[in-house]
Amino acid sequence: MSIAMDSYCIQCTLRRNIELVSTLGSGEKTTAFTRALMDLILRTPADASSPSLGPGISDLLHDMYGIPLDRFREEKEQSNRFVLERLPAIRARAENTGDPILAGLQFAILGNYLDFSALQGQVDFGKLDEMLDSALEMELDETAYRAFRRDLERGKRLLYLTDNAGEIGFDRILAEEIQKAYPNLFITFCVRGAVTVNDATREDARAVGLPFPVIDNGNRVGGTDLNLLSDEARQALKEADVILAKGMGNTETMLGCGYNVYYAFLIKCPRFVERFDRPMLTPMFLREIDN
Repeated sequence: MSIAMDSYCIQCTLRRNIELVSTLGSGEKTTAFTRALMDLILRTPADASSPSLGPGISDLLHDMYGIPLDRFREEKEQSNRFVLERLPAIRARAENTGDPILAGLQFAILGNYLDFSALQGQVDFGKLDEMLDSALEMELDETAYRAFRRDLERGKRLLYLTDNAGEIGFDRILAEEIQKAYPNLFITFCVRGAVTVNDATREDARAVGLPFPVIDNGNRVGGTDLNLLSDEARQALKEADVILAKGMGNTETMLGCGYNVYYAFLIKCPRFVERFDRPMLTPMFLREIDN
């Protein structure tokens, strides 16, 4: 249950964080940080997923360098504004297609690009605008999508597990289209329980005007660690007929869990490139029971 860290994940974690702090202090301090980070990794269970390291790394950066726990606040606010400005036009484009739910899903997956942690220094709002222009040309697994529509039609409860700030605005469009098509389906959104890089929290749900009940997962892991969920989130997971999990973090922490989960994300990591045999930024839509 979950995708365990491997040697690539460990190397990536070390490299990215050492690069981050290398200009913030002396070489001796960088070495001390590296040793502390290595100790954190060694103390993490071998079967843990990469997102499980997130809270410890944030605390380490804060304690040793004073880096705010909410270091991506400005980027999160920019992302929410970006989506809100485009929300009416994107909604209109989705509604004017033959399948607004599919269109909403295409836009929601592209929203996963707004990941300032995984795509460190590479997020470009102009590039995302270009991607959105061709969103409706996106190809997704037809078998998984047909199963998704069938489960939505039969189900009573959809649990929507979010990923990044900004992205949650695209998620809103998809959920609104699902609600129109299936008015008797009860939709609940689940965000992170506290600040986690640029992931969506209750504050971001309010910022994009999310018109659905919102709960949080009760922790700071950038995914859905089943062992750390709040009682409310755990109950919602058990009661859901359909679960839509956005982003690589949710995929890493949940794949193999056995719930009726549909994973929607962009590939943003060489390990995922290798696992799924697809290039970077390929849109993915997977069904749990098929993997």
